[in-house]
Amino acid sequence: MSRMNDTPIITLTTDFGLADAYVGAMKGIMLDIASDARLVDVTHQIASQDVQETAYVLYTVYRFFPSDTVHLVVVDPGVGSARRPIAARTPCGSFVGPDNGVFSYVMAEQPVGAVVELANPRYRRAQISQTFHGRDIFAPAAAHLATGIPIHQLGPSVSDPVTLPLPRLRVSPGIVNGDVLHIDHFGNVVTSIGRLVWEAEMLMLEPAFRRTGAPQASFRADEASVIAAGREIQGVHRTYAEVEPGGTLALVGSTGHLEIAMREGSGATALGLQVGDPVELRW
Repeated sequence: MSRMNDTPIITLTTDFGLADAYVGAMKGIMLDIASDARLVDVTHQIASQDVQETAYVLYTVYRFFPSDTVHLVVVDPGVGSARRPIAARTPCGSFVGPDNGVFSYVMAEQPVGAVVELANPRYRRAQISQTFHGRDIFAPAAAHLATGIPIHQLGPSVSDPVTLPLPRLRVSPGIVNGDVLHIDHFGNVVTSIGRLVWEAEMLMLEPAFRRTGAPQASFRADEASVIAAGREIQGVHRTYAEVEPGGTLALVGSTGHLEIAMREGSGATALGLQVGDPVELRW
């Protein structure tokens, strides 16, 4: 999105849950600095300390916000260690969080104009807890960015931000190999095989994450099959309703990635799939 907002938006993505006051403390800090900011909760239910899940969730949501949004991400197993707190600027928003790979999939899609270390004490709290940088470092930085503070005022440039390996996607004639990338709370199994685009009864594979030189592919959806956990699933569908309740199917999910699901049930449970398991698409 390119529309700019008069009211700044800050999104929050954490693994804090909602039973404790951690999220509320960060919101209080930000509203004290940027009182007119709109704070949008993406999720606070990331699996504890799961950096890869965080990178995926952020990848699925950032593009739907205005381009001047600040995305605050606190999933930080290395809090208090030598890992850097950073902020990054892209054409699709600014990102604030730990330098541990949480921004990997965004950085693989968007050109990064600047990355800085959050080192300027002017834009931190005076007292820094070694166990809660979300409140004392990240929240103030996000709020100051939302008020229009230039990113380079937050600290020195970073030339080597930490990035995770990109999800596996190997394209060969008549076959694509990938892995389970994410399992949502319905039990739908999201794979790294994407993005897939419908053109009538054909599917076009346009590899995600700006993969340099990655080959494209096209195939008839009804002639394809998906192999996972020793099971072969025939065809790639548009909707869950194309199979009977309890039926297992492959379909193109809302992110454009190939998914394995069970209508009115859990595809992950039915097939015993976990993140990282191999998946194969053939035609």
